[in-house]
Amino acid sequence: MPNPVTITQIAEAAGVSTATVDRVLNNRPGVNPTTVHKVREALATLGGGAPVRGRPRSTSNYRFAFVLPGTRRGFFDLVDRVVAQAAGEFRHQHITEITHRVPVGDPNACAAELMKLSDLDGIALLAPDVPQVKLAINELVRAGVHVVTLFSDVPGSMRETAIGADNRAAGRTAGLLVGRSMPRDQAGTCALFSPATRYAAEIDRRIGFQQVLEERFSHIQPARFFDLPESEDEAFDYARGVLAAKDGPPLGGVYNVGPSSFGIARAMTELGISHEATMFVAHDLLEVHRSMLISGSLGYVLHQDVHYAVTAAARVLRALCDGVRGALVASNPRVEILTAENLA
Repeated sequence: MPNPVTITQIAEAAGVSTATVDRVLNNRPGVNPTTVHKVREALATLGGGAPVRGRPRSTSNYRFAFVLPGTRRGFFDLVDRVVAQAAGEFRHQHITEITHRVPVGDPNACAAELMKLSDLDGIALLAPDVPQVKLAINELVRAGVHVVTLFSDVPGSMRETAIGADNRAAGRTAGLLVGRSMPRDQAGTCALFSPATRYAAEIDRRIGFQQVLEERFSHIQPARFFDLPESEDEAFDYARGVLAAKDGPPLGGVYNVGPSSFGIARAMTELGISHEATMFVAHDLLEVHRSMLISGSLGYVLHQDVHYAVTAAARVLRALCDGVRGALVASNPRVEILTAENLA
């Protein structure tokens, strides 16, 4: 029986790119006949077996990477801890997991770090939706690495699926909670806070929130503050400044799609904005958010089961490596609404 070869090996032997090899093997148009012949000839020279994704397997273990932003942010650190806690489960599945924290402030540096992972079997990736990251994902997939996105998608890339809650639905849920907490018989305003983000998850939350206000609560006008710093102290200064300068009807609700909720709550307190009268909704059950729920400075936290998503990503990657039919069929975690009354 011929030995299996990888797309990368064929590309090197033929002197072409892995993308060209992929097009030839899948009979896609756009490759000239001479190049097609070179690829077919290289395949025959290497042994003629059906090419396999990734590097040839010598053991039953799989090597997966969970790739997270290097930024020290509460949710990213939570995911890092959950991956470490799941190590025992991964070992039982013959999975060796590693965690990489990559720089995201410089998209080119981020992409360069991703390309160093081409010897792995699979990658679960949480990264900004920028062109450099998309190109890096595409090159990894062409090199035979299975890639799924985790918690925040990179749409338009060749990633094989996205694992995580529906962020558009999460934003719509926040809009519903804020809208229902405000009077229906008078005009009102709410604050929509967001970092200057390139994460698809945060952008989708913003869109979902604004959609619900337009569709169901047209009397509520969102005040958009999209330059929220990620440092709590800097977020406090920013929120205090923009909320103090806001004019129009009194503030009736606050929604934060990302980090730094504590800084916003501090600013509200200093400005005399009542936490009882102003509904505040944020994401992810971090320890600081648990304390804020209990103290009453936060009304609701929208959360998803992080452990489930992390282990689901590993299961999907393993099924893809094994060639399991229906490998991409995975249930994503639901958006949970947490209050001070239902904390575990």
